[in-house]
Order: sequence, then C-alpha cells, then structure tokens
Amino acid sequence: MTSGYRGHLAMLAFSALVAGSFSLGSMTANHIDPAAFNAVRFLCGALVVSLIVQARGGFQRQHFRAPWRYLVLGGLFGAYFVLMFEGLKTAPPVSAAAVFTLTPIMTAGFGFLLLQQIMTARMALALTVGGAGALWVIFRADLSALLAFQIGRGEMIYFVGCIAHAIYTPMVRALNRGEPAPVSTFGTMLGGAFVLFLWGGTDVAATDWAALPGIVWITLAYTAVFATAVTVVLLQFASMQLPASKVMAYTYLTPTWVIGWEFFLGNGLPGILVLGGVALTCVALLLLLKNEG
Repeated sequence: MTSGYRGHLAMLAFSALVAGSFSLGSMTANHIDPAAFNAVRFLCGALVVSLIVQARGGFQRQHFRAPWRYLVLGGLFGAYFVLMFEGLKTAPPVSAAAVFTLTPIMTAGFGFLLLQQIMTARMALALTVGGAGALWVIFRADLSALLAFQIGRGEMIYFVGCIAHAIYTPMVRALNRGEPAPVSTFGTMLGGAFVLFLWGGTDVAATDWAALPGIVWITLAYTAVFATAVTVVLLQFASMQLPASKVMAYTYLTPTWVIGWEFFLGNGLPGILVLGGVALTCVALLLLLKNEG
C-alpha cells in the first residue's frame, strides 16, 4: 500500500472520529465553558500522545527546534475547537456539519498561498461532487429545507473556527522539520493547551468540575483521546502524505458519519433518498483516490 493510500485511510478514520464531536459536543456545550473544556481536553490529549511517543522510542532534542511552531499549530487547532463548541450551543450537529463542508475549498486556497499546491481539474471536480453530496445528506434530500436554510449565530461562530482549521492543515506541512507525526501531535496538543489555559484559565478555575453531568465527562474522555489525540495523529500523518485540499476533502464524509452517530444515540435515520448524497461523497473520494499523480 502506497503512502498516499495510507493517508486516505487515515483521513477516513479521521472523518468518522471527528463526527462524534458534533453529536457529543452538542450535548455538552451548554454545560461548560468551551475554553475551559478544551484547555483540559488538550492537556489530556497531550498526555495520551506522550505515552505513544514514549512507546515508539521517546522524544529527542531536535524534535523541539523552534517551539513557536507548536504554539502556532496548537493555537489554530485550539481556536477551531473552542469556536466549534461555542457554535454548538445553538447550532444543531447536522447544521454545524454543513458549515464544516466549507473547509475543503478554504483549505485548497490556503494550500496554494502557503505551499503553492495547485488544484487539478480532477480535484476540483471531486470537491464539487463531494460538496453536492454533503449538502444532499445535510438537508436530507429536501430541496425546500435547503432553500429555507438560514445561517444562525452558532453557524457563523463555527465558520470562523473552520477558517482556523483550513489554515492549520497546510501549516502542518509548512512548519514540519522532520518530526514524526506523534511528536508533532504532542507539540500541537501541548501548545494548544498552553494557549487555551492563557485564554480560558479563569474559566477553568471557576468551573465546578465535581458538579458536571456525566455527559461532559464522557465527551471529555472521547474528545481527548479519540477526537483530539488520535485525530491529530491521523491529520498530521495524512497532511505529510497528501495535498491539503485532498486531506480536507474528507470533511465531506462528516455529515454522513454525523447521521450515523445521531442514529447510534437514538435520534433515528434519514429517508432512503439521502443515500444518493452518500453515493456522491463516495464518488468524490474515488476521484481523489485516482488522482495520485
């Protein structure tokens, strides 16, 4: 299996794990300040990743050359998650996933500005097909729902976070100096925790952690391990194997995964027509898989 295909598999897992953040995050967002939640989440994620690094040979001094890089990456990623949880206070999970599908085209733009990555015609077609499929899924094959869609405050807040995410992806490659993905992930998590504790340290101190409902702790555990530590490793790895626009194209699968998560959490399934949108996202991914040259 080529490194490119491993990058695609990494992003397939990434999209499934990220989707859980939308469903669980919407159940948690109104119970705790987003900055406080994510500061602790990033610190826990850094601890988890440090264990992975130690198991693979440990840290080396050269891994921490120019540590400011990790503050930049961690700040961008932390801002994304804080604004995501802030947006989920009012935006429903599937609607937030709709906003997330704007990320690939923004990432392609930042990939060109930062890395001079050119979008080929096949990639542009894949992004277009994937976007159409994602919208089909998001609005559940209901044209009237699409036409009636209005951007609320939560969606606008989350859109700003998606801009941070779009910048983050090409920055991973631009700032990498040969560090393995787990080491870069640890630096990103630690840098993000540092920035978020500066940003929301008073909120962390003011939170009555013992009084928080169980869903907050479930979400913290899931997001710290799976939706932070694991997904950042996957994203770091994929970003070193694939162009930024391809990496973020996998966000088009997120609405489909969100629907799966919503079903798992007891919220039912959409109608049969929605499967057409799922098929379009699969076509988009096949176009990307064929565009390895």
